[in-house]
Amino acid sequence: MPIFSRNFNKPGPGVPKDAPRKKGVARFFELLFRDFFDLVKLNLLFSMVALPSFIVFVFNIMGVFGEFSLFILLVSLILAYPIGGALTAYVYYITKMMRDDPSYVWYEFKRKFKENHKQAAVTGLISTMFVYTQIFVWFSFYVATSIEGGTIDLFLMLTSLIALFVFTMIVPYVFMQFSYLELNTLKVFRNSVMLTFAYLPRSFMGAVQGLIIWIIFALQMPYSIMMLPFVLIVFISLSMLLGLSWVWKPFNEQFEIEETLKKRLAEENQAEKVVED
Repeated sequence: MPIFSRNFNKPGPGVPKDAPRKKGVARFFELLFRDFFDLVKLNLLFSMVALPSFIVFVFNIMGVFGEFSLFILLVSLILAYPIGGALTAYVYYITKMMRDDPSYVWYEFKRKFKENHKQAAVTGLISTMFVYTQIFVWFSFYVATSIEGGTIDLFLMLTSLIALFVFTMIVPYVFMQFSYLELNTLKVFRNSVMLTFAYLPRSFMGAVQGLIIWIIFALQMPYSIMMLPFVLIVFISLSMLLGLSWVWKPFNEQFEIEETLKKRLAEENQAEKVVED
């Protein structure tokens, strides 16, 4: 049959409703290609929230305002107040992608931010302080070795590296709970530590893959500074997607997130039918 005689307006077979999801690398690239522009939008939204605080902090450690100032550091942390809510919204939307639940980035980001920014604020500030401390420490290592020709304190480097991995293993569980569960913050922290060690291999791999972009970025300094536009556009989303790909499954199974949401949706649909009748 000639190609121009075919009816391309006819719907294709589509994807079966109960078709099993892809796994591993195939699943990652499926999400990456399918939702790439949503990932870019999320990255840009989060960058707009986090950038003011980050710029003030970086200028402070680089001496733009003179000597390093605790007051300027405090200003950067005040500017970081919305980061906790933004991280919660970020994590929620990426796990929503993993649930194959289509939506609008701005609507969901704004909704989740409003719902969770108060509870997530302190955690966001603690996370920001931790990240800034890590940047300061590793920047000091870089200056000591590359500029001043000195040596690295191996104990401090190892301690910083271990702290970085432990933090990166625990934090995703914190923000996933903020996103989906109504629990007090202390219980969220306790659950997060328990989940981290209950699913240690997945938590560790999530941390490794979530950090890999930033480790490469740090090792390639100062040349990697040329990649900063990509950090603002997509690298944060790639890092989040890589990390959450490992820890979403145990979190979802532990709290039955998808099952609960499906039941809730079915109940809402049933209630609408009753009202219509």
